[in-house]
Formats: sequence, structure tokens, C-alpha cells
Amino acid sequence: MLWWYWMVLGLILMGLELATPGGFYLFFFGLSALVVGALGGIDLSGPDWMQWLLFSVLAVVSLLLFRGPLVRAMKSADQGEVDSLVGELATVLMPIAAGAMGKVELRGSTWNACNTGPGALLKDQRCRVDRVDGLTLWVTAP
Repeated sequence: MLWWYWMVLGLILMGLELATPGGFYLFFFGLSALVVGALGGIDLSGPDWMQWLLFSVLAVVSLLLFRGPLVRAMKSADQGEVDSLVGELATVLMPIAAGAMGKVELRGSTWNACNTGPGALLKDQRCRVDRVDGLTLWVTAP
């Protein structure tokens, strides 16, 4: 197979990976096709059967070795930032009655907040974040 066929196949597979919700499966097949194409470009890939064998082995081995750590790294990068708000102190921007919704400021941003405490929270009062539910903070007086 011509080396540039492998390059086109690799780019198509990597493009499809970007267009689909991440599983990082097509990425490794695309990367393997690019490697085989690069080797074919410098005449190191051998005959067609060797290219297909090399493509298959590279794809499966790289998938088994690198997919798990890559998925874990991506998940840990996505999580933790908002959940780390629990326990922090926010400032009430408008009075919030017990069980009512209002606005608080935390880390320079305005958040929707639900007062879970027994008493009302007054303007400019500090409150503690008990939990985060989407973009809503559940707060109570410290």
C-alpha cells in the first residue's frame, strides 16, 4: 500500500476520534496508521502484508499499554475542580432565607446558592459550602 494512503487513513481515524465522544480507540489506530505511513515514506515498512501486520500490532499494543493511563489522566483533569469548593467560605450577595435560593460570590465568580441552614443568611455574611450540585452551591452559616 502506498505510504500516503496510510497517512490519509491515520488522519481520517484521528479526525473521527475528535468527532466522537472520547473512548480513545480510534486515536491509537490512527496513530498506528501514521507510523506505518511514515515508515513507508522512508521505505522501512516492507511489503503490504508486513504493513498490515505492523499496523495491527502497533494499534493493539499501543491501545493496551496507553489507553488506560490516558483515560485516567483525562478523567482526573476533568474532575475535582468544582468539587474542591466544598468547605470553602463564600460571601452572600443578597439576603437568603432558610431553604431559599440566592447568590453568593466565591473565587471571584457569582454562584447560585441554596441556604441549607436553619437561619437566614444576610448580605455580605460569610457562609460555608456544604456541597456542589451542578452550578448550585449548597451553603450554610459557618
